[in-house]
Amino acid sequence: MKLLLKIHSKDRHYLTLQRKRKYYRRVSKSSSSSSSASSQSSLVNSSSSPVDIFGRSAPYPVPTPGAYSTARSGRNNQNRGLPSSGEAPSVLRQERYFLYGALILFVIIAFSTALYFVINHMQGNEPTPSQPPILFGDSYASGTIPNLGNGHLVIDRPNWGAQNEVRGRYPLFPPIPYVVITHIGVQSTPCLDMYRCSIKMRTIQDAAVAEMGLPDIPNNFYLGGDGFIYVGRGWNISNAYSNRTLSICFMGDYIRYEPNEKQYSALQHLLAHGVATDHLTRDYKLVSHNQTKSTKSPGPYIYERISKMPRWSQCGNPGYIRCGSEIGLPAVWDQDFPKRNKTA
Repeated sequence: MKLLLKIHSKDRHYLTLQRKRKYYRRVSKSSSSSSSASSQSSLVNSSSSPVDIFGRSAPYPVPTPGAYSTARSGRNNQNRGLPSSGEAPSVLRQERYFLYGALILFVIIAFSTALYFVINHMQGNEPTPSQPPILFGDSYASGTIPNLGNGHLVIDRPNWGAQNEVRGRYPLFPPIPYVVITHIGVQSTPCLDMYRCSIKMRTIQDAAVAEMGLPDIPNNFYLGGDGFIYVGRGWNISNAYSNRTLSICFMGDYIRYEPNEKQYSALQHLLAHGVATDHLTRDYKLVSHNQTKSTKSPGPYIYERISKMPRWSQCGNPGYIRCGSEIGLPAVWDQDFPKRNKTA
């Protein structure tokens, strides 16, 4: 607006100067004609003394019209430094074009910004379709990651990069009466993020298939140091130890290391979810791997913690019956590799 007012005032000033020039030109022409006439008369009357309007001798010089025109022409000479009449309109036209272009650009930007906010506001008010409930198992929607609560995500086989063509031999039918707790062992360091835990899961599966001759990764579920639950054989395929059991493995060597609280919390959430969805019996028994065969798994740290859980069973310990005898399970839980009875 300041630029527009400046241009407007300049236009008014320019028009005023033009009017003055025209006026001064007319006056100059009329004065020059009268001065020429007066100069001729002054030549005739040069010998006579100056008189006033009453015809009397004047003691002072009387100004002639020529002198007035000279003064006028002197005043007119002050405007000679102004731009010519052809140059000024061109400059003013350029300034107007620049101002109009800036105003048009400002209007376009303001309109685009307003339109953007209106569209976003309309899209924000649209009702979002309700998401289907995320269930743990094969029934949840593709592209989602289930969450058992407290930040314990369930990382399914495709998410950690499992081999698609490998599967366990025997189906697992719910509800499951036994839960066995294991660990990886073999000086395995705990993984603390999804990237490293996924690498560890692929390594376990490759070693189980290529070196141990197993049909798939040994356990049903794995607990990472990041607090996530990694799906091994899942709810529907039996583990490598015994049918009618669910095996949960702590990822790491917990003879050397101590599990963190995220892993224990993930174990409790997973067990609670199994009972709530009828994958586990409501009176399931919790045992450690060394209660079912001669092994150091799952290590003293884990054994100390799970032995204090309410579902823990004393079976397999000295003075107690072997685990699973009441439902016909074998004395040694080692069904996928019966000839391998090495300690872990």
